[in-house]
Amino acid sequence: MPAANEPPPRVLIVMAEQWPRAQLRAALREAGYDALGAPDLDEALTYPAVERGRGPVRLVVLDQAVLQGGREAAVPGLLRQHGEPATLLLGSVLAQTPSGPWSQVLQRPASIADILRAVQALLELPATTHPIE
Repeated sequence: MPAANEPPPRVLIVMAEQWPRAQLRAALREAGYDALGAPDLDEALTYPAVERGRGPVRLVVLDQAVLQGGREAAVPGLLRQHGEPATLLLGSVLAQTPSGPWSQVLQRPASIADILRAVQALLELPATTHPIE
């Protein structure tokens, strides 16, 4: 059982489109997660594994679009950097799903509610967490 003062688990969203990324981040934070976002894998790699007052990244949500152009080679390094968290791939409706270390693949079209349910299935929230600033 997590400690009562444990910070909420972090979810790293890697999605090129700013508005859907912001909406998902807001929905996750409202649900009790500490969510942060990056438009691409290069920026996602700049987030440190440990930040004062925050829990570790426990789940990475990747939009398949950020893997274009051979960028999927950066995924193992990102996951190692954060201690091998679970991964949720948002698959493109037209493209073939790339092979990878995916805990789950959710095919588009998917609503924010669909994605939130998938996150909740992969990453349970502690019974009590302290609020995020």
